[in-house]
Amino acid sequence: MGTDYVLHMKGISKSFPGVKALSNVDFGLRKGEIHALMGENGAGKSTLIKVATGVHKWDAGEVLLAGRTIAPKSPLEAQRLGISTVYQEVNLCPNLSVAENIYIGRHPRKRGLIDWHKMYQGSERLLERLDLAIDVKQPLSHYSVAIQQMVAIARAVDISNGILILDEPTSSLDANEVKQLFKVMRILKQEGMGIVFVTHFLDQVYEVTDRITVLRNGMLVGEYLTKDLTKTELVSHMIGREWSVEEATGKKAVERTAGENFLEATSLGKRGSINPIDLQIGKGEVLGLAGLLGSGRTEIAKLIFGIDKADEGSLTIDGELISSMYPQKAIQKGLGFTPEDRKVAGIIGELTIRENIVLALQARKGLFSFIPLRKQKEIANYYIDLLKIKTPSAEQKIENLSGGNQQKVILARWLATQPKLLILDEPTRGIDVGSKMEIRKLILDLAATGISILIISAELEEIVQCCNRIIVLRDRIKIGEVAGANMRENIIMEMIAKGAEMYGGSDGIGA
Repeated sequence: MGTDYVLHMKGISKSFPGVKALSNVDFGLRKGEIHALMGENGAGKSTLIKVATGVHKWDAGEVLLAGRTIAPKSPLEAQRLGISTVYQEVNLCPNLSVAENIYIGRHPRKRGLIDWHKMYQGSERLLERLDLAIDVKQPLSHYSVAIQQMVAIARAVDISNGILILDEPTSSLDANEVKQLFKVMRILKQEGMGIVFVTHFLDQVYEVTDRITVLRNGMLVGEYLTKDLTKTELVSHMIGREWSVEEATGKKAVERTAGENFLEATSLGKRGSINPIDLQIGKGEVLGLAGLLGSGRTEIAKLIFGIDKADEGSLTIDGELISSMYPQKAIQKGLGFTPEDRKVAGIIGELTIRENIVLALQARKGLFSFIPLRKQKEIANYYIDLLKIKTPSAEQKIENLSGGNQQKVILARWLATQPKLLILDEPTRGIDVGSKMEIRKLILDLAATGISILIISAELEEIVQCCNRIIVLRDRIKIGEVAGANMRENIIMEMIAKGAEMYGGSDGIGA
């Protein structure tokens, strides 16, 4: 390894009970480069970062910072050494001002008191360095998630010693916000900052990075110059076998003729949430909801499942008019719902995989019809095998699993109820290419058995490949519906961009 490495991790190994998370892994970050850390969920990326930042103590190996051996015992100690990390979820205090967040824990002082003038000036200079002009005296909550993330980066840069780790920073950003983030990353790179970029978005890797390190099953596959590695080669390295673009998108959903509907919503709406909408889902059909963030996709799912109460319209399920929907009734009627944010609304981290899998089935049976432990284990092990969930046992806490495996556990939870309709809100967000392929294939396989599926996805490629029909939303209004030859990404994007004026409201095209 050359002397231009600001961070050098050599022969790192780390084990947890029943799991070898890292095995003799090398990683080197150079000065003035953006270095992607890639791998499927469970490959060891998060563990490697947590070793570098003092969250985990490694079992074997050595970590060098600018050629000097270090052994941070906590994230705070790693921060003091100059290793700064910005996570997917902004970890700041929204009630405090922007300036207070940037200097939290290290406020400049004058005669024993906080020097507010110096803090405001310093904050403005830091943000100006990142090409961001905002009022630093305003509460952080006043600004968008993208701005909050820039503030987190500004803080990290100010305390960094040339090393910045960005862990899934783009997962909650729109296209323009991603461009702004990449602009900032390039500015920092030119200043000599070494940046570790963890992401599941392949296009972003090729847009902004100089080098790629690939991990698989806790082991180093290799380090590559981004310009020398094709996307096909990258994915093949990640999943450990040959791969094609066609495989990533999955087998196309089977075309279905109009048949009996399992669910019908007529003028279903909620004031302040979603305008009245009509939709039907056939038995064994995959229906997609497409639109930008805030277009009303999740709001529709919550109305159907009864999380939110509709104040107009009607809902018919399997021929029965439902007067009032709520989650327990939805489960009893054969509906399942995997939420967009699996960590907040999906998994219960301190429970085991087994306990998480049987939750919905137990809810349907009721509190006084307890599922015997032997049966729970049987159910859990069946779905662990079926969905290829990577875990040493069903008694492992779900919080110890990778994101992709957590998502599979949530799917297993609903499959255990033998659902008639699955509502999947962003089922592949934040998970690796291999897991995405498996989940997309599972969606099509489930539909082939007669299960109806409502899928929400920000990835148009995914929704086009998986669905029989797609409803397009904009500003909480249904602006159209596409099927057949019209079910193409460019058509959907054009509909979203031009809105209802071009397509005549809810009739749309291809409907």
